[in-house]
Formats: sequence, structure tokens, C-alpha cells
Amino acid sequence: MAAAKSVGAIERRIVLPFRRFFETASASGVVLIAAAGFAFIWANSPFAPAYEAMKHAQTTATIGGVGVDKSLAHWVNDFLMALFFFVVGLEIKRELVAGELRGWARAALPVMGAMGGMIGPALIYFLIAGSTAYAPGWGVPMATDIAFAVGVLALIGDRVPYSLKVFLLAFAIVDDLGAVIVIALFYTPDLAVVPLLISLGTCALAAVYGQQGGGRPIIYVVLGGIAWYAMLKSGVHATIAGVLMAFTVPLRQVPDPVTLGEALTPRLSGSPERMEVELHSLEALIEERRSPLHNFEHKLQPYVAFLIMPIFALFNAGVNVTSGALEIGLGAFAVFVALLLGKPIGIVGAVLLGAALRLYRLPPEMDIRTLLGMGLLGGIGFTMSLFIAGLAFPDPAMLDEIKLGVLCASVVAAFGGLVLLRAVLPATPIRAHHPAPTEHAAS
Repeated sequence: MAAAKSVGAIERRIVLPFRRFFETASASGVVLIAAAGFAFIWANSPFAPAYEAMKHAQTTATIGGVGVDKSLAHWVNDFLMALFFFVVGLEIKRELVAGELRGWARAALPVMGAMGGMIGPALIYFLIAGSTAYAPGWGVPMATDIAFAVGVLALIGDRVPYSLKVFLLAFAIVDDLGAVIVIALFYTPDLAVVPLLISLGTCALAAVYGQQGGGRPIIYVVLGGIAWYAMLKSGVHATIAGVLMAFTVPLRQVPDPVTLGEALTPRLSGSPERMEVELHSLEALIEERRSPLHNFEHKLQPYVAFLIMPIFALFNAGVNVTSGALEIGLGAFAVFVALLLGKPIGIVGAVLLGAALRLYRLPPEMDIRTLLGMGLLGGIGFTMSLFIAGLAFPDPAMLDEIKLGVLCASVVAAFGGLVLLRAVLPATPIRAHHPAPTEHAAS
């Protein structure tokens, strides 16, 4: 009985959050692909001038005499993507504190994969273009697009073992953390110290509020707005404020629905009306005790997945290749090779190195063929790659060339990973194996 309860607790606290996230990311990946395809078609259609006019339309927002004047494209990349990074920060904190990245035993495998997946592409890119004007783009091929990669993996269905799904999500989250650090450290050309200190101080105030158990959304909205504006004025990209604010949101233990249900079971009798009242009481109690971090993530994730990321794709994936103005040269080649070869080589090499050093044992279903397939899916850069490209290349011509390399590599990597995994995974559905913590630590 105790073992059954232990397995049930693992199912609720580890498996279900990953399953929900996987399903959301799968669906959003399809929407993201559609938005990117539409942007590319629009930018190469007779209506391309309207597309460019939309991107460069100037818009001013003013609150209390403080205003920000930006093009729509900059609003998307600076403001909407700050919300995207806020959710990314929530996911990173959740996994570090209570998920698959909690403790080295759990995190070793995806961390090694992510490190290889960042170092390999950056090194290959630098070897190809490091001595040219394209050198600032070394950070472009480092990150994996979670939604896009998971959307492709979902096309294989139940044949994908649970351990591979967890590995993909976990190393992609670590990738995102690495990309955030790279953006903060290496893509800040000019730094204004006073606004930066104001932003960091505001985040510290939010952290104190969170440590006191505070979870009122309006407090985080106000403090987040101040931190975002100050970070914008500091020269550090404003999206970093989203990640820092996410780390201040408290993560408390989610109430156990089974325990609460057992407590209410004796009262779930009598008339249907009485049972409905008690069930609503259970729902209200769970909602009241839900962690602020889970609340934010639960409420914001659909908007980020199905609105913000598609809007970002719409504004950033439209590369005009029919006008004759685009030159495809060393930059596109470097980022294409770095994503398509550097990612799988880096991921497979680092994972096998970690296994050889006995940092972990690989799950039986994770052989070199499936690792190579996962590495190819890691080569789907897209959202984060396009975002870093925009920071690295202010010249529109160079930026479009890099974007084209990212798009081409992402499409080829997605197709290659899909074909390879479909070929090497068993044809019959695999019953998910959800290991206990001791098992997982060894794998």
C-alpha cells in the first residue's frame, strides 16, 4: 500500500506536470509552424510591402508621463517576449526546485546534453565565421526551440518513451537558461548602471515579497513593469527582467489532491446537490493553496504558447528571398551547419562522455540512434535563435541572411529527427515507465 501511494505521488508531482507541458508545447508547436509559414509566404508575396509596413509601424505607450516609442516589431521582441521569458523563468525555477533538474543526480543527464548542445554549435559556428563580420552570431545556434521540437516529437505519438520526452524537455530548458545567460553577458553593447541598479533593486524587492509568501498578481505586475522599463533603459535586453522576476515568484508545495479527497470522501454522500457542493469545496481549497508560481504558469502558458510565440514568429520569420536583395553567404552557411551538425554532435558526444565518466546510467531505450534523433531535434533553433540573431545583427541584410540559415536548418533538423526517430523507435506503443527517484538518479 505504501509503495502504491509512493508511485501515485510520483505520478502526480512529476509525471503529470511534464505530460501537461508536453501536450501544450506539442499543440503550440503546430501553431508556431503555421505562423512562421504564413510570415514567410507573406514576406515573399505581392503583399510584402504591407508586411514590412506592419513591422516598422511606430507605436508609443505612455504611463504617468513616461513613454516608450518603438516599432511594432520592437514591441514584440522587447515587451511580449519579456512575458515569454517570464514563463521560461518560471519553468526553469520549477524544474530546479521541484522537478527533473532538482539535484545533480536528476539533472546530470540533461545538463550534459544541454552543455554539449550549446558548446558544439557555438564552436562550429566560430570555426566557420569567427574571423568575419558574422562573428557576433556565435550565440545564435546555441538554443533549442521547445515548442517546435516537442511538436515534431509528438508526431511520432506513443512510440516515444517517456524518458526521451523528459530528456528533450529538460535539456531544452537548460538550453534556455544558457541562452538567457549568453544574452545578459554578451549581447549588451552599452550599459547604463543607474537604470540597471533600479531594475535589480526592484527584482530584489519582489524577491523579499515572495519570500514572505506574497502571491498577489498585481504586485508582480507593477514591480515587473518597473523592472522591465529600467532594464530597457539600462542597455541590457529588457527580456532579462522577465527571467529575474520569475525567479522571485514563490514555489510552494501543491496540495495533494488524493489526501484532500480522502479527507472529503466521508462527506461525498447523500444528494447529488450535496456532493456537488463538497466537490466545489475541494476545488476551492486546492485553488486557494496552489503555489503562486504554478498559478502564474498555469494562467500565462496558454497565452504565451498560442498568442505571443506565434506573434513573434509572424514578425520575425518573414524573410524575403524573392526580391534579389538577399545574399546567401558565409553567415547563413555557418548557422546552418552549426545547428544541423553542431547540435547532434555536441549532444551525443556530451551525453556519452557523461555516461563514460559514470555520472549516470543511460536508460535502456536511449542508445546512440535515439540520441542522434534527439540531437537533430535539438537543432531546431527557431524562436530563441531568431531572437538572439536580432540582438547580434543590427544590419537588416545580415540579419535576414542569418534568419534564413536558422529557418533552413530548423526545417531540415526537424525532418531529419522525425525520420530517424520513426525509423529506430519500436512500431508498437511503449508503455510509459515513470521511474522512482532512486531509479531516475541512476539513469
